[in-house]
Amino acid sequence: GINAEYGGGACGGYTTGPKQVVDILRQRSRPYLFSNTMPPSVVGAAIKVMQLLTESDELPQLVERNTKHFRDRMTAAGFTLSGTSHPICPVMLYDAALAASFADELLQRGIYVIGFSFPVVPKGQARIRVQLSAAHTPEDIDRCVDAFIEVGKQKNVI
Repeated sequence: GINAEYGGGACGGYTTGPKQVVDILRQRSRPYLFSNTMPPSVVGAAIKVMQLLTESDELPQLVERNTKHFRDRMTAAGFTLSGTSHPICPVMLYDAALAASFADELLQRGIYVIGFSFPVVPKGQARIRVQLSAAHTPEDIDRCVDAFIEVGKQKNVI
């Protein structure tokens, strides 16, 4: 089946698949039973985003520059990143315990990232997800990469 979410998952989503699977989910899924329309704040934010994106390409270009800067520095440092140019940058660590402890060490250095492991990702594909935005400065990104390098060396990842 195919799944999608709205409002970062806070406002529901949908699942497509064989009729039998969808029927079972409709009967057994508590979130489906209590679903509502999207809140006005989410609708308003989505409208504003569309206005900003149609008025100027400055923000998407900034996200692209920030993503390239992060990916280039991380790759040069010896980390393996999944994908090529997307601003959601999975830093592959392959071990669930390592991803969790690595994220904890980064948080102690002021870098908030999330470690993902099974069942969110396939076994053996544990990672830390870094999400770049237009709000990040080059200094923010450098501080983040420097913390990754410090923890990566400490944990013998790089």
